[in-house]
Amino acid sequence: MADTARARRLAKRIAQIVASGLEHEIKDPRLTMVTITDARLTADLRDATVYYTVFGDDVDVSAAAAALNSATGTLRSRVGRETGVRFTPTLTFVADSVPANARRLDEVLAQAREADAEVARLASDAVPAGEVDPYRKADSADDSDESSGQQSSEDPSENEEDSRPQEA
Repeated sequence: MADTARARRLAKRIAQIVASGLEHEIKDPRLTMVTITDARLTADLRDATVYYTVFGDDVDVSAAAAALNSATGTLRSRVGRETGVRFTPTLTFVADSVPANARRLDEVLAQAREADAEVARLASDAVPAGEVDPYRKADSADDSDESSGQQSSEDPSENEEDSRPQEA
């Protein structure tokens, strides 16, 4: 098994090499709007998965996928030359789903903002069902303690005990 730190370093280097190869060596017009976002390497350093994004519509994405599959051999040769590892990992290109997920999250957040605005609009005309401020205040807590003290002295059971004659 390979060291995970070594695998991460090698994956980062592979991403740089592939990006550089797409920019300088591969002259396919379908790859002009491709960006390499990440690379992952298996623990045995045999297989590399390279993630990419394409700026454009679905037609551009499918064209870029076909172009990357046709350029895989050239890019793998370049990775082998520039990394110097004993076994050059196979390259698999996968469209990165992070931008699509980010767009979807933005849509969900926008819907939540609209729902919050609607609730705020409905709540602006609302009146409380009970008192405006149902919580006790510090002053009212002191008043209740004094009133409870007065009630305890007026309690009939205590007054009866005090009024009975004490036996000696």
